[in-house]
Amino acid sequence: MNLTASLSLIAPELVLSASSLILLLMAAWMGDRHTQTISWLAALALAAATILAVPALSGGASGLSSEAFGGQFRADAYAAFAKILIYIAAIASILVAPAFFERLRAMRAEYPVLIVLATIGMSIMVSANDLMTLYIGLELNSLASYVLAAFLRNETRSAEAGLKYFVLGALASGILLFGMSLLYGFTGTTNFAGIESALGGGAQTGALFGLIFVLAGLAFKISAVPFHMWTPDVYEGAPTPVTLFFASAPKVAAVTLTARVALEAFGGQVEAWRQIVVFAALASIVVGALGAIGQTNLKRLLAYSSINNVGFLLIGLAAASLAGVAAMLAYLVVYVAMTLGSFVALLLLQDRTGEPLETLGDIAGLSSRSPGVAWSLLVLMFSLAGIPPLMGFWAKFVVFRAAVEADLLLLAVIGIAASVIGAFYYIKVVKVMFFDEPADREVAAAGGVNWAILIAAVLFISPLGYLLTGWLGTLANTAASALFIAA
Repeated sequence: MNLTASLSLIAPELVLSASSLILLLMAAWMGDRHTQTISWLAALALAAATILAVPALSGGASGLSSEAFGGQFRADAYAAFAKILIYIAAIASILVAPAFFERLRAMRAEYPVLIVLATIGMSIMVSANDLMTLYIGLELNSLASYVLAAFLRNETRSAEAGLKYFVLGALASGILLFGMSLLYGFTGTTNFAGIESALGGGAQTGALFGLIFVLAGLAFKISAVPFHMWTPDVYEGAPTPVTLFFASAPKVAAVTLTARVALEAFGGQVEAWRQIVVFAALASIVVGALGAIGQTNLKRLLAYSSINNVGFLLIGLAAASLAGVAAMLAYLVVYVAMTLGSFVALLLLQDRTGEPLETLGDIAGLSSRSPGVAWSLLVLMFSLAGIPPLMGFWAKFVVFRAAVEADLLLLAVIGIAASVIGAFYYIKVVKVMFFDEPADREVAAAGGVNWAILIAAVLFISPLGYLLTGWLGTLANTAASALFIAA
């Protein structure tokens, strides 16, 4: 494939790369006074990238026609599906930030630029068809994310979150690199198809260790147990718009990348990695559910909720089938909607002085002080718990159905039983909002952009969302099919 064709396949990445450089220059020359303008331009660039990614998804791009730069980059329907979700989450993260940072007088023009740079890294991650491309995308995302976590330089919690994320992220990158070096040493290639071909006749012990280390490095990025320890601290310490970003876009990128590596690079060794994924899935569901029970900080509670949801996503991957991957992608869409809605609701919770309401005690009796936010959170919590007829129930249903069809009945049964534990703390939030005595702190009025995102998320996960399940299922199947079509 010639250079022109390759460049046409990376159009979304080119738009974002050019935009990030232009916006960085604008931030340097125009200063923080024009942060609002830079934020809207960053959101427009992400919207343009979203539009450019749509044709690959709607056209079901796959195989050799979707490969660029000698097979190192794959702009197929699967990658396009993930990119669209990532771009939408990034746009939301940019739009909700000004109201939060202006209260602290900490809004800087670099924020939207860092979001765009992190998004470019994630975009490369989901299109990676080679271990080298994978690592470049992952590190570009990570470097921007470390700065975002510590964005509030004068706040101890934010600085601590950034340092913890950096140290543990560096450790995970080292583990990943070691696994990649082992795979290269035992297969003689870094290309996913080449690795699968080399492992097709049976993997040597060294190659299996490489597989384990690569999956361990990726497990850190999706905050799967036992590599989840950073998540609650970083989610609590990072600014809430950044936490919203971390809980949505990077999660999509890391989960879809893990599935691509498992099914394309290690597709001939399903039984070798399935047991690892099954353990991580069940451990994440149980630890996420039990860890959240004793939490009083809402951001930490949602951090454990994200760990819990990763477990359900990994059940779809464990199925190692077209139906399993499609279910995983459908679950990701619903998860992103629930996550955006939950964190935007937290952003709306602040008192008259602008201080955030971040604990369960702060939202006691919220239904009488801010009924709109309270009822929105009720829908979101019930959906996260998987209570019908909300979309969270449908997402869990399709994942468990895929597991049963893949003869993983025991995994599905244990997953269903463990999901009941998680329902406890979601319902506890509802109980505090509607049945506890109201707290003394008043809730202040909030901006229109936040409300627009919250209403859109709530409507999507409400029973009205079932009108989209047929369309969403078709798109998920189209995207998943790209992983199972031989080049």
